[in-house]
Amino acid sequence: MATIRKRENENFVSYEVQVRKKGHGVLTKTFRNRQDAEKWGRITEAEMDRGVFVNRSEAENTTLAETLDMYLKEVTPTKKGADREASRIQRWKTQPIAKRAMASIRGKDIASFRDSERKRGLAENTIRLDIALLSVVFETARKEWGMESLTNPCKAIKLPSGSKQRERRLLVDEEQYLIKGIKECCRNHFVIPIVKFALETAMRQSEILNLEWRHIDLKKSVALLEDTKNGERRRVPLSPKALEVLEALPRDINSGNVFKMTQDGLIRAFRRACVQGRGLYLTEIQKEPPAGFLEDLRFHDLRHESTSRFFETGKLDIMEIASITGHKTLQMLKRYTHLKAEDLAKKLA
Repeated sequence: MATIRKRENENFVSYEVQVRKKGHGVLTKTFRNRQDAEKWGRITEAEMDRGVFVNRSEAENTTLAETLDMYLKEVTPTKKGADREASRIQRWKTQPIAKRAMASIRGKDIASFRDSERKRGLAENTIRLDIALLSVVFETARKEWGMESLTNPCKAIKLPSGSKQRERRLLVDEEQYLIKGIKECCRNHFVIPIVKFALETAMRQSEILNLEWRHIDLKKSVALLEDTKNGERRRVPLSPKALEVLEALPRDINSGNVFKMTQDGLIRAFRRACVQGRGLYLTEIQKEPPAGFLEDLRFHDLRHESTSRFFETGKLDIMEIASITGHKTLQMLKRYTHLKAEDLAKKLA
């Protein structure tokens, strides 16, 4: 039988319940009224008798913020995108539900977060990734940190859809004025080589910035990528233009990175160059640029552009292109390959 003790202080009365059962030790919980205390005691003892009891104390006494801190310390450092995930965790810790116990968080709380982020104008994919991270945190706490009683509230709601597949290709003269914009507003001399190299190799931004001289064989025209998004090593053939870019670069005696630039610096420089290039077009041509000219252009679109150009040359088949770009499936490769309809029409003609 559960033992109930009445506790009084100046502000309120509470009832402490203790359940003692062989094999379970002593379980204690406090309630504001006696009826709730008695109910919890009966249910807990009945579950113990049936052998289905799961200790909820860990989930009830640990806040979401504390769990996020544990995840940040133990799990996040093992991931490739640790910095980005750490930023998401810090954003979650600013949310009101971070102060609540893990066991108290329900699907409606996650749905409220989703809807409020939409009202703020955040992209659907950003919201989806934030909720996906929280879902992993709940699953880790449930499976590995003694919170077996938890249910994952993220699985109880309709998740935002992912971002629409981008089909952004470079418009006529965009590459030319992007380069002009870089010359006008970027002090770092590696920005132009990085952009040209990206268009020649279809490498990802991180792959380019992490590339080291020791991984490049200029005689064989090959670059070895040790650290890729999918975790597999990849050998990328270098075109004559890509080799020209590399041969024009200064090379440290002690080797090191090929391109001396940070990811944040490259992103900011690319954005400034797009604005500057659009302005230069207006000044030189003396008319409004085409719709979307150097607008909504991201560095990753260069990978998309480069991959599409591989197809348009007609010199490589799809498997050869996949080996260059590192896409694991042809379906994944198709997402980046949107050939220009007018060029296909010329081939058909």
